[in-house]
Amino acid sequence: MITYQLTFYHCLDRLRVPGTETHYTNKKSRETPGMDELTKIILYTLGAGACIPLGGILANREKIHPNWLENEFRHAVIAFGGGILIAAVALVLVPEGIKYVNHSALSAITLLCGGISFFALERYLGAHRREKPQFTAMLLDYVPESLALGGAFAVGAHSAPLLAMFIGLQNLPEGFNAYRELNHSKVSSPQKILTFMLLLVPIGPVIAIFGWVYFSHNSLLLGATMLYASGGILYLIFQDIAPQAHMKRHWAPPLGAVIGFSVGMLGSNIVEGNL
Repeated sequence: MITYQLTFYHCLDRLRVPGTETHYTNKKSRETPGMDELTKIILYTLGAGACIPLGGILANREKIHPNWLENEFRHAVIAFGGGILIAAVALVLVPEGIKYVNHSALSAITLLCGGISFFALERYLGAHRREKPQFTAMLLDYVPESLALGGAFAVGAHSAPLLAMFIGLQNLPEGFNAYRELNHSKVSSPQKILTFMLLLVPIGPVIAIFGWVYFSHNSLLLGATMLYASGGILYLIFQDIAPQAHMKRHWAPPLGAVIGFSVGMLGSNIVEGNL
C-alpha cells in the first residue's frame, strides 16, 4: 500500500507546475504542460501499439494471393521488420543510450547484459518447447522500447517521436509475422489471436507512463534501459528474424531489410529536420 501511495504522489508531482498549489483552480490552470506531455505519451504509444493488431489483420487477409504471400512476400516482411529494428538500434537506442549513460565500459556491459538475458529467455523457452520466434521477438522488444519511450519524453529528448515511429514501424511487420506464426501452429483461432493482439495495445501506454514517472530524474537508468533493449534486439535479429528471412534460391526477400533500414533512416532525417 505504501509503494502504491508513493507512486501516486510521484505521478502528481510530475504533473504539478508552479502556480497550481492553491486548492481552487480555474479551467486554464488545469491544462498543465505535464498533462499535455502525458496525453502525448498515451497517443504516441497507442498509435505504435495499434500497429500490432493492424499487422495481424493484414496477415488475416491472405486469401488475396496465398501462394505469393506465403513465400517471397512473407520472408520480405520478416526482413523488413529486421531492417527497422536495426535502424532503431543504430539511429536511436544506442546513440541516446550512450549519451545518457556517459560511460564507455558501462554502456558496453549493459548492452551485452541485454543480449545475454534475451539469450537465456530464448534458451528457456526452447528447452520447454514454447518457442514462438516471431511472437517472442514482438513482445520482448515492445516492452523495453515502450519503457524507454516514456523515459525519453520525461527527459525531453528530441528523439522521443522518432522512437515512437520506430516502434510502430516494427510492430506492423512483427504483428503480421506473429499472427501467421500463431495461426500456423494452431494454438488458437484467428479471432482469439486478433483479440489477444488488441489487448496488447494498452500495455504500451501503461509501461511508457511508468518510464515517464521513474526516469524523469534518472537519465542513467533511461540510458541503461535503451542499451539493454538494444542488446536484446540485436540477439533477436540474428537468432529469430534473419534466419527466417532467408529462402533457398530466392535473392529478393532480404532486400526487405535494406528497405526497412532505409525507411528508418528517412524517418530519422525527417524528424531531425535534415530534409
